[in-house]
Amino acid sequence: MDSIFSFLGSFYFWGMKQEVVLLVLSCLGIAQALFLFVYLITLRKTGDRNNIFLAFVILGLTIRIGKSILNVYFDLDPWQRNLGISGILLTGPFLWFYGKGLLFNMKKLKRMDYLHLLPFVFFVLFCALFPNDGRPISYVIYLLVFGHLAVYVLLSLRVYLKGRQKVHPQRASWFRNLLIGIGLLWLFYMGNLAGLIPFYIGGAVFFSFLIYIFSFLFLQKHAFQLGKYNASTLDKSESGSLVKEVKELLSKEELFLDANVSLESVAKRLNVSARKLSQAINQNEHKNFSDFVNDYRIEKAKQLLSDPKHNNDKIIAIAYDCGFGNVTSFNMAFKAKTQLTPSAYRKQAQAI
Repeated sequence: MDSIFSFLGSFYFWGMKQEVVLLVLSCLGIAQALFLFVYLITLRKTGDRNNIFLAFVILGLTIRIGKSILNVYFDLDPWQRNLGISGILLTGPFLWFYGKGLLFNMKKLKRMDYLHLLPFVFFVLFCALFPNDGRPISYVIYLLVFGHLAVYVLLSLRVYLKGRQKVHPQRASWFRNLLIGIGLLWLFYMGNLAGLIPFYIGGAVFFSFLIYIFSFLFLQKHAFQLGKYNASTLDKSESGSLVKEVKELLSKEELFLDANVSLESVAKRLNVSARKLSQAINQNEHKNFSDFVNDYRIEKAKQLLSDPKHNNDKIIAIAYDCGFGNVTSFNMAFKAKTQLTPSAYRKQAQAI
């Protein structure tokens, strides 16, 4: 009998530990989401309107997930639960606005766009009047709210499918991943409502992981700085032509052999702004100007290293001849490109 009580006691404390872990994970996600919201709202760079759109996407989800956490551990009033649900009505429109701003460079909201926020405002103002007590009408309202989100997810998906070929692949993939994350949250709550997913607090835990993935991308400067070229009027066709021009210029005149060649000097030769040239290279070659020029230098170095006429040339001399400012940067760039040191590449070329 003592062993049975001991087992039941251990099981009880294990359950308590699980609840504490889930609560901590959920609260950490909410705290991180609020941090991202404040950060994005306070950014003061060109194209910050998209950051504001994204901030309100995160805020809407945070309100909804916050309600899930509180509803598990506290006895909320119906109007309080309705306030939590209202976050979904905020998320959908701002997700759509964000997609149009990110993929179609929408500068600002038109007056008619604000009408999309009326369901959220209406629901918040009259949250005390809507039933949320387990009656069938409560489930109908809940389904309507999540149906509202589903409509905007589909509208956002349409924006993605239309605009993904017109922007940098990184920008398109970021919005696609955001759509997937929100779509999975939607499926979780619908699955929970249908009784297919009994683990209600799991939505909050998944949201926490999602937010920390977004944060990781932010810290790696892959996703949250996609507004860099939002103010530019350069389209994909024009940027492709510009890259073709700069390639011809570098190939014919071998400007890359000059260690002092710069983005500004090349842009001046092409009679375009340095910003446009940088954007064109980034969009089409997926690299910055320095890496773009170094590729030409490394190709030149490969020619010299494999040419028997230059067998007696020192590595440092070849580095300078190819436009590198020092042998260290040459060795690092060469190995990153070829997976071989310049000396090993030369030996391999001589052995063929």
